[in-house]
Amino acid sequence: MTDDDVELKRYRTIWISDVHLGTKGSQADRLLDFLRHHDATYIYLVGDIIDGWQLRKTWNWSQLHNDVIQKLLRKVRKGARVVYVPGNHDEFVREYIELEFGGITVLRDAVHESADGRKLLVIHGDEFDGIVRYNKWLAVLGSSAYEFSIQLNRLLNGYRRKVGKPYWSLSAYLKHKVKNAVSFMYNFRTAVIEEAKKRNMDGVVCGHIHRAELTPVDGILYCNTGDWVESCTALVEHEDGRIEIVDWLHDPA
Repeated sequence: MTDDDVELKRYRTIWISDVHLGTKGSQADRLLDFLRHHDATYIYLVGDIIDGWQLRKTWNWSQLHNDVIQKLLRKVRKGARVVYVPGNHDEFVREYIELEFGGITVLRDAVHESADGRKLLVIHGDEFDGIVRYNKWLAVLGSSAYEFSIQLNRLLNGYRRKVGKPYWSLSAYLKHKVKNAVSFMYNFRTAVIEEAKKRNMDGVVCGHIHRAELTPVDGILYCNTGDWVESCTALVEHEDGRIEIVDWLHDPA
């Protein structure tokens, strides 16, 4: 079946982040499948699309990773407006702020106006992570540990599939069970919400912490895209302005 044979579900907007192309953990195959089944007028790449940190150490770029980039460029050619807001793992792209590549515009951050008139600040979010901002060496070390947990997770789930058990995320389990990790996620959410308030926004769309969420807090809509390493989630806006999370790991086409 070719891409032209796939029935597209169309949205007004799609937000995607934390794909980490260039790592073994990137689920580029699932993202490619998602992009084949979905289209939008506006597409935001909300950081960490390419993992420059890992690519500097080990080259793990496959044809699937090329296919994801080509698919996005093809959507541009078909009329989609694509904005790339770099994160900390693809910070090298920040050298090209305000420039355009293949029709994809690179911005430090963006403001999206929803169909129902809400102004949403679009940022990756790493600037609100104290470890990334002030202790980059520790963040890089944590990234390597996270990559190891993803590889271990694949081995565990390979066994679980053989015995008929469903997918289970080791790193997600560890993050949600460790008190400091839960505290970090709460503090991160609070920080990005405060930034949205300072800029007189109605909401904020971010990534970075690999946990999809859609929660109103103090009159601000907090939207986190999740990731394409574990959860395989995206945010979408319907033509009437409604925003929801699409889970492509558990509810694919």
